[in-house]
Amino acid sequence: MNKVLSSAREALDKVQIRDGDVIMLGGFGLCGIPENAILALRDSGVRDLTCISNNAGVDDWGLGLLLQTRQIRKMVSTYVGENATFEQQFLKGELEVEFVPQGTFSERLRAGGAGIPAFFTPTGFGTVIAEGKDTREFDGRMYIMERWLRARVAFVKAWKGDRYGNLIYRKTARNFNPMMATAAEITVAEVEHLVEPGDLDPEAVVTPGIFVDYIFEGKEYVKRIEQRTVRPKPEGR
Repeated sequence: MNKVLSSAREALDKVQIRDGDVIMLGGFGLCGIPENAILALRDSGVRDLTCISNNAGVDDWGLGLLLQTRQIRKMVSTYVGENATFEQQFLKGELEVEFVPQGTFSERLRAGGAGIPAFFTPTGFGTVIAEGKDTREFDGRMYIMERWLRARVAFVKAWKGDRYGNLIYRKTARNFNPMMATAAEITVAEVEHLVEPGDLDPEAVVTPGIFVDYIFEGKEYVKRIEQRTVRPKPEGR
């Protein structure tokens, strides 16, 4: 099977992204996000998406671009603090949001990839997070049941990948990408560097190619910083 595609646009055509799809998008903030795939999704005009992602980037980058065009119907995420568009649409009732504690979010993804439909966690018990969920007592402590997270398509971003789909991530850009790669029916990987089989150190591979259906080399990556913080310039300099 030839997994290599020429672009994000071809990837969307190959997996037949359609209105109402449930998709996963890896990364954390603006780090490790599938930039090319997000731009292709915006340009495709697909609507009513349910996006499973840690957060929605910022107003003018990342998933914020799809919020601007109102292509997202629902977000399953853990944090909204950097995106005013997200906040406004949520408060106006224009965007459905399922807030998930970040550790629970990570475990729901892992469970989705491991074939575990539900698990129990103490996180959120006694709060609105637990409303409508099954609760159990184990060893004197109360737990709530959480369901796995699965999607039809996952878009993940890696630093390097080979034509077989083996992936290596770089530092914090690894966040959520490996788990999402295992938790979808179809996984599309965009990489900064596409190499030949044998060029990757097997000991460094995080996501084996068995989990990746398609791969393409992205372009024109933008190294954005969400919050730039610098020290005051010393007097006299």
